[in-house]
Amino acid sequence: MNAKYVFALILVLQVSMSLCALPEPSPEMVELYNTHKATFMKRLMNFYNKVHAAATPVVEGVRDNERSQDVRAFAENLQSKPEYQAFVKVASAIGQEAIPLVDRARTAALGVYEHYLRPHIGITLGKGIDHAKSILDEVLPAE
Repeated sequence: MNAKYVFALILVLQVSMSLCALPEPSPEMVELYNTHKATFMKRLMNFYNKVHAAATPVVEGVRDNERSQDVRAFAENLQSKPEYQAFVKVASAIGQEAIPLVDRARTAALGVYEHYLRPHIGITLGKGIDHAKSILDEVLPAE
């Protein structure tokens, strides 16, 4: 009976150790991810610039409104409070501390995807991404 427990414990330890060693993504996978990410960010910046250009005349017209003056005064008052400034400092520090964690998680996820999932769903996912790109090129171009 004890031999069964020892065998089960050794088996569990081997499985847990094999799960700790996550595969590294290949440079091609990282390059593909970075290319898709850069294209997506270009699309977002293009969209932001279009919205900003369209909203600027509206915002300029609202400046003279009495309510907008109250909102502006409230925002300036809020920004001058030490509690708000402390919150901003803490939030930016947390963001800076999270950057390496996010990079490690992204690298691990890319490695797991490439090693375990890409052989099974890679072609289908690639076709889906290409289809989404063709739609986004019409609706939200990157350039």
